[in-house]
Amino acid sequence: MIATILPGSPNFHAVLYNERKVAKGTARLIEIKNFGILEDIDSFGKPAPEELRSYLQTYSERNGRIHQTQFHLAISCKGKEMTEDELLDFAHAYLKEMGYGQEGQPLLVYAHRDTENNHIHIVTSRVAPDGTKINDSQERIRSQRAIDRILGQDARKKTEKDLEKAKGYCYTSMAQFKALLSSLGYESYVKDDTLYIKRQGTVQMKVAVSEIEDSFPERRRNRQRQREIKALLLKYRNVNTDVKGLQADLKKNFGIDLVFFGRKDKPYGYIIIDHNRKEVLHGGHVLKMELLLDFATAEERLDRIDAFIDSVLAANPKATTFDINEKLRRSHAYIKRGVLYYGDESRNLNPLLAETILRNDRIGRIESFGAVIEAELNRLCQIYKVERRDLISLMSERKPSAARAVNQLRGIFDNTTLDYKDLKSAIRESGFQIHRTESGDILAVNFNEYIIIDLRAEGFDLTRLDYKPQKKEQPTVQKPKEHQSQPKKSGIRPLQDAGGGASDSNREWEVGKKPDYDDIDDGRTLKM
Repeated sequence: MIATILPGSPNFHAVLYNERKVAKGTARLIEIKNFGILEDIDSFGKPAPEELRSYLQTYSERNGRIHQTQFHLAISCKGKEMTEDELLDFAHAYLKEMGYGQEGQPLLVYAHRDTENNHIHIVTSRVAPDGTKINDSQERIRSQRAIDRILGQDARKKTEKDLEKAKGYCYTSMAQFKALLSSLGYESYVKDDTLYIKRQGTVQMKVAVSEIEDSFPERRRNRQRQREIKALLLKYRNVNTDVKGLQADLKKNFGIDLVFFGRKDKPYGYIIIDHNRKEVLHGGHVLKMELLLDFATAEERLDRIDAFIDSVLAANPKATTFDINEKLRRSHAYIKRGVLYYGDESRNLNPLLAETILRNDRIGRIESFGAVIEAELNRLCQIYKVERRDLISLMSERKPSAARAVNQLRGIFDNTTLDYKDLKSAIRESGFQIHRTESGDILAVNFNEYIIIDLRAEGFDLTRLDYKPQKKEQPTVQKPKEHQSQPKKSGIRPLQDAGGGASDSNREWEVGKKPDYDDIDDGRTLKM
């Protein structure tokens, strides 16, 4: 463990230094304390670097006698033996030892990812909340003594606690157990049937190998959880450019550690440690390492998938969206209506590819009907607007559901008690529509069950589908009997025809026997 006190400054340039690292993606702010409303990121958003620096300068003005008001500290461990959370806990203890842990003291802590060693940077003020100067006498000597005190506090007790914690995980080999210890910040090695556990360069415990092997639990592989972790590995591999970023994201978001074996630049294997489920998994059983380390930009991956789709269509010119998505499933990509989706990225397929796939989808629907007669196939091609008739073949026999449907329709047609209207209604209720083509074919189509039947070819009595209007009987009008009294006339005088004669009472000759009043209104029937 190393704590390095960096140069002071009157303008807190360390804030801008760390924020530039954040902007590059090689650092992140993991703690902000006692910065007033700037801490309320949910309400006001992430504070700008200048706002943080200005706040520290204003805070430090309560003591004008101090010139170098900035206190900038870097704390680093060996490799990955301490996590960010452990480093943060260590920083709190260290600041308290050095006098910077007072209530109200402003504090910024940044975790950096730009070296092989986990390390953090701390920025605060040398001015205490009450305006006094924080003691900096023999600061570097006091700093080392503080580190020794903190590290020496219950070091073996912590190791014992972590060992018991590790035994509570599911693992199946000593290699997995050692990887688990590594994820907890320990080095370990086996010698003479003894497991040596080191931390901070010192052997903290010795454990018999048999004690660890006896705790190997018997368990079945949880394939569902492996599929979930595989999806996470692929997703976060695609948004990172190196192993460090991938490891950090998985640990932070899901409590998953990746421990690699071999050289750093050329590992030969890896172990997955799922801290939430307390399981240790063989990495190669979840995702091959060459796929895990296949870092590329989203654009490069989309280009690869485009080329793959092209190769699928070259091998199978009738490949549908379903066929292609089945092959893309392992890559966590899919296509839909001419658009390629991959993670959070998407883009339109090449227009020729998109049109070919959509045409194949329509052909797939046509083939699902299992047409056995040319008239059936021709009608389906019209419905689904497919011109490439040569890509579709007739079936040698009807599929079982279509054969059952023929018998069902025959029962409806053979029911002579049904009139035209009831017959059409019964056909609709059975799920069929009647289609009449220009060539005179009559077909029954069920789009829900993907069935089409040429009724003429199956010998149905098609005359029953012809509309035959029924003659309506004219109601008889009874003439009033002579002895019945005539209705009493009102006092209003009835209108009379201007001609006055009985021969003029019906002037039907003026408009014709079948009057069309529109023609009369616009004068089309007037003689010139």
